[in-house]
Amino acid sequence: MAAVPTVTGSIDSADLGRVLAHEHIFVVGEEYRQNYQSDWDEDAKVADAVTQLSELKGLGIDTILDPTVIGLGRYLPRVQRVAEQIDLNVVVATGVYTYNEIPFQFHYTGPGLLFDVPEPLTELFVKDLTEGIADTGVRAGFLKCAIEEQGLTPGVERVMRAVAQAHVQTGAPITVHTNPHTQSGLVTQQVLAEEGADLTKVVIGHSGDSTDVDYLCKVADAGSLLGMDRFGLDVLLPFEDRIATVLELLRRGYAERMVLAHDASCFIDWFDQEAKRQVVPRWNYRHISQDVLPALLEGGASEADIDTMLVANPWRYFE
Repeated sequence: MAAVPTVTGSIDSADLGRVLAHEHIFVVGEEYRQNYQSDWDEDAKVADAVTQLSELKGLGIDTILDPTVIGLGRYLPRVQRVAEQIDLNVVVATGVYTYNEIPFQFHYTGPGLLFDVPEPLTELFVKDLTEGIADTGVRAGFLKCAIEEQGLTPGVERVMRAVAQAHVQTGAPITVHTNPHTQSGLVTQQVLAEEGADLTKVVIGHSGDSTDVDYLCKVADAGSLLGMDRFGLDVLLPFEDRIATVLELLRRGYAERMVLAHDASCFIDWFDQEAKRQVVPRWNYRHISQDVLPALLEGGASEADIDTMLVANPWRYFE
């Protein structure tokens, strides 16, 4: 069994239990918050997160994987305050979230650049995985990058290759934000494989936004896990279509190639909070337990299928 670092200490992979493979706690632009969000109440936000995540534990979920990295406002001291008050494992990530350019801290520094040094992104990621993030003592448990409809821009490719290199050095698994409508999961797999990555340790995130089952099977056939991980975002794909896609993949024998999640958060500053609740009222941590699993079972999924997607597949991801 492998040791998996969580915010409150390492656990055995066998103790992960039921896992939601892509959930954020806070998505907050700290620079914006500190300058413009005058109504921010740190204690209230932490208390609300404790309440929401405690409800999730009460619904039978044991672990969340939180892929909040640079570009999404990762701030571990706030996450630590939450994790210390809940009976839920929280595994955090390292990486960079960008659809185009890399942060200016790395723009001029790296192989072949103005300051020609070995890839600093890889070094940063490896440090987070092996030593800890900043001075928190919390080690990241997996890696995160992204590719969107803009495609494999130079910045996106550089981050993706650095993520793959850190994976090769440490064995840490990877999750990738992809756009299935551009079939960017296949592009991702090609780039990661070129760097020597083990594609069975890769989640192709947001695959569940697509009903193109043939595309999803191609991704799964290459070994990766399909992130059926935006349940509740019905504005992007209706609930019924998301359920039907998972059921069809189960029918085709792909239970061992799917993980489930919502891509939800306790607080995200991308949207007005009341408007978000009105547009996507089911985009919360409870939706899978309360609505998705019953719908899958009613549609023909077995309890063994559910356990495979929530327990066995995340366990293998970290083994």
